[in-house]
Amino acid sequence: MNFLLRLLTWWNGQTLGTQLFTLRRGQKVGEDAQGNRYYQTRDGKRRWVIYNGESEASRISPDWHGWLHFTWNEPPTQAPLKHKPWELPHQENLTGTPLAYVPPGSIRRAVPAERSDYEAWSPEQG
Repeated sequence: MNFLLRLLTWWNGQTLGTQLFTLRRGQKVGEDAQGNRYYQTRDGKRRWVIYNGESEASRISPDWHGWLHFTWNEPPTQAPLKHKPWELPHQENLTGTPLAYVPPGSIRRAVPAERSDYEAWSPEQG
């Protein structure tokens, strides 16, 4: 079953074609904290990522994103970015998951927040 998933789908890590291309031409550059592996061709003209699990672009940290898109030449393993003290650690996009942000008053909250700024309209009894 795992072979069929790799052969026919791209969202489960890598396809069989990507795996063969990586074995033939890929040179491993590094790995991030989530286990995603980063590769480039020997001449450095192509760069790609093999996801550890589901292929979700928001799982790539800004450091590796810049390297993948040729913003800088050195990968974060050789030249890590200097982060500001107020920056939070990278977090993947949680939209559509139970951990997604839900603002106060949203119908997605289990217990709706009490509203003191609204009074429901009711017609005059006459």
